[in-house]
Amino acid sequence: MTDPSTAERRRLRLPDGRLVWCTRPAEASLMWREVSGEGFYREASRGLRPGDVVLDIGANVGLVSIAFATGSPGLRVIAAEPVPDTFDCLRANLEEHVPGGLAVRTAVAAAPGTRRFTYYPDAPGNSGLYADREADDALTRIFMRNGGIDDESIDLLIEGLHDGHSLDVPVTTVSSLLREHGIGRVALLKVDVERAELDVLRGVDPADWPRIDAVVAEVHDERNRLAEFCELLRAAGLSTRTRQDPALGGTELHEVYGDRS
Repeated sequence: MTDPSTAERRRLRLPDGRLVWCTRPAEASLMWREVSGEGFYREASRGLRPGDVVLDIGANVGLVSIAFATGSPGLRVIAAEPVPDTFDCLRANLEEHVPGGLAVRTAVAAAPGTRRFTYYPDAPGNSGLYADREADDALTRIFMRNGGIDDESIDLLIEGLHDGHSLDVPVTTVSSLLREHGIGRVALLKVDVERAELDVLRGVDPADWPRIDAVVAEVHDERNRLAEFCELLRAAGLSTRTRQDPALGGTELHEVYGDRS
């Protein structure tokens, strides 16, 4: 059993009894419910087969990778996450629950290099290259209100939630990952990168798009980003569908699923 090196490591017991590493168990529990619910992640998982390659971009602690590998044992999962604390948990979770899974400590965007990244220690899942404290507070407020929490309690819960700090992180592209890891075909590209969704797609070389069978993503629909994201997928030959979880009604968060069916 691998022990993450960070002082922030904690354990969460999933509904099936498995223990996973995370930095914030409450947030990780919400993520697991999203991953295992009736959304596009579950639909995408149904199309996976042993031996397929999955790229998990914005992997966080790896719960999506775990869910995919549980439904289809024998997947080859490559999971990218740039934040050291979160990455340590991701690496340990892949070693324990995703045989053959590989964790890569990097952000993924349109071009390789180094970028400034905002990390929220109390809300790791909202961290990102384009983190926006005011917008993230507002989104969280709507989500909590949809869940029946009163405004006074919400004020207390979000106080300081998005206090973040900046760090420099390595950045690569999807096409670079394909080359570096000798990937011939990608059964599923998963993208959850907090407003950097278009950057990820722009990091796919035109010649590589025919090698990607499907994309599942969370998209922040700000400044027409959802329409642009779907248009890029359609230009690459994928049909697209969108949905919004009722718990996120009134927010800019949408799911996108594109495939070649």
